Amino acid sequence: MTYQPLSRDQLAARVARDIPEGSYVNLGIGLPTRIANFLDPEKEIFLHSENGLLGMGPAPAPGEEDPELINAGKEFVTLLTGGCYFHHGDSFTMMRGGHIDICVLGAFQIAANGDLANWHTGAADAIPAVGGAMDLAVGARKVFVTTDHVTKKGEPKIVERCSYPLTGVGCVDRIYTDLAVIDVTPQGLLVQEMVPGITREQLQAMTGAALQFSANCQ
Repeated sequence: MTYQPLSRDQLAARVARDIPEGSYVNLGIGLPTRIANFLDPEKEIFLHSENGLLGMGPAPAPGEEDPELINAGKEFVTLLTGGCYFHHGDSFTMMRGGHIDICVLGAFQIAANGDLANWHTGAADAIPAVGGAMDLAVGARKVFVTTDHVTKKGEPKIVERCSYPLTGVGCVDRIYTDLAVIDVTPQGLLVQEMVPGITREQLQAMTGAALQFSANCQ
């Protein structure tokens, strides 16, 4: 069977659908930052950035960028009515103190038990840059990961056990890839959705850990 992986914008939009109104949310660097552009404007959702912003909106229109309004990924953002700035230390207090409902992070690897590796591949020439990922992984009430299902070399990103240095242990609640939505449960990885046209066998072949499939997942 043939299937079409989700584009990055489609993946960001899919994650945005699952963020409930009233949530305080941190969007990690890279793909997760796109989610801000797809949040329902009718929902009141508070976007937090570790460099000291709360109440961010979508990316600004071309020509309307404010050099003093950037997120932790150094991307231009907007500030919604009621948004505010605060000290970097206060921002990390929010993250470490359990005041963030959901964080969405990228990943190099996710293990079957919810371990996350997203800051360093261990390569000798790689520049480690953990930023606030460790604080978010252990401090947020829920951790979502969004990533491609496999690497550019076709290797699984979802594995039985991470081989890269860990960001957090058993911290991931849900994985969103360009092929599927997968919950991390005490019983193992449970696939909730798959892109149209892909089979369970095809998805399993691209995953380095055993998958279970929900009753509604065809």
